[in-house]
Amino acid sequence: MDQIRTLGAGQPATRRPSDEQIAAAIAWLEAHPEIESLRAAICDLNGVLRGKRITVDQARKALEGKMRMPYSLVGLDIWGEDIVGNPQVYERGDTDGVCEWTGRSILPMRWTSRPTALAPLWLAGESGAPHAGDPRRALAAILDRYDALGLVPVVATELEFYLVDPTTDRPAGPISPATGKRLGSDSALSIDEIDAFEAFIHDVYKASEEHSIPVDSTIAENGVGQFEINFNHHPDALRAADDALFFKRIVRGVARKHGFAATFMAKPYGDRAGNGLHTHFSLLDQEGNNVFDNGGDEGSDMMRHAVGGLLAAMAQSTLIFAPHYNSYRRLRPNSYAPTVAAWGYENRMIAVRIPGGSSKARRIEHRVSGADANPYLALAAILGAALIGIERQIDPGDPVEGDAARRELPSLPVDWTSSIDAFENGSIMADLFDPVLCNALVSCKRQEVNTFLDQVSDFEIETYLEIV
Repeated sequence: MDQIRTLGAGQPATRRPSDEQIAAAIAWLEAHPEIESLRAAICDLNGVLRGKRITVDQARKALEGKMRMPYSLVGLDIWGEDIVGNPQVYERGDTDGVCEWTGRSILPMRWTSRPTALAPLWLAGESGAPHAGDPRRALAAILDRYDALGLVPVVATELEFYLVDPTTDRPAGPISPATGKRLGSDSALSIDEIDAFEAFIHDVYKASEEHSIPVDSTIAENGVGQFEINFNHHPDALRAADDALFFKRIVRGVARKHGFAATFMAKPYGDRAGNGLHTHFSLLDQEGNNVFDNGGDEGSDMMRHAVGGLLAAMAQSTLIFAPHYNSYRRLRPNSYAPTVAAWGYENRMIAVRIPGGSSKARRIEHRVSGADANPYLALAAILGAALIGIERQIDPGDPVEGDAARRELPSLPVDWTSSIDAFENGSIMADLFDPVLCNALVSCKRQEVNTFLDQVSDFEIETYLEIV
């Protein structure tokens, strides 16, 4: 694709697309007359794309920043409801902000009933200043801080998801295209399972290529119908977050086309593996050197300080990595998901892992986030905490071997309400995120908590109705 894919690495993250880039996107649309409509959309705090359907002849309006949508759109709860008391709505009359094109390619969506494409936008104020409540802007602000230090984060993510039967009320294994039978057992790293779903995987890769998403390897994961697809690293964290967000949309759309449903819920099955969003990152200096590399296996002091920042911020940032009610079913002992703030070398039982291999590729793997997290906020929290650790030279302590959950170490919040409190009171979070975003996220999550508390499950009724 010859459109502009994203703003270049190492450049100010708030730079606007040029006239030449807009012209290239318009030319791409003209070369693809099969595209009948566009989805002009921004990403909200929950990682949900929200916006409107527009005709192709309105594309220039969207790309030139002449489209408007309410500021409140980024702060809706998971059901798309306004947050009670949101000042953007109730004090300011639900005013509109300016929608600017992010510079990412117009993205064709081949899985819809009619040919369409997505135009990714983010919010700005009337003056052109970034809207502080937009999660993509939050990541851009962290990248500007790295840019000021002459450092560029190089990022890659790994996303896990389940394919499920769309005809059942509760998650159930999909029907195998190879055997016609429902999957019923875990098949970790099964080549046969990859082969059985090859048509689906092929179409995911094809759509990813059209989106310029650098997909790498695919494996059958530990759960029934669970897969993990990894991305190649890239020196543009905004693009990496875009890739994760758009990839989730690709997987869900292609799955429906093949007769499945796909879910990135953190824990769709109570007794099976959860879905994670693992993030790998290193830092390059202005000469392109990996500053985490000291020539040995242990990594540089700067790498250790980055780890120290990640551990210091971990409890405060858990709400971002585990943003939903279901997220806390994943963060349990003996589940390959971390429950304490610990780090170590080549250890998948801990929150922060330093993978082995060549010292030139020395990097940090952050393993806390669920696949249900907003990738912009997740990367902002990870890269921001690492930056705090570097700036303050935070000592991470000794690396841990084996299962960290058995050690006397600081624990992650054990439930949703506790994580909201930790985020709201966290001094590092206040350093990383604008108060507009912090207040909106806390208000959003408290409203969602209260909504869940109002629901009485069938299992509760069955257990207690005629017993107590």
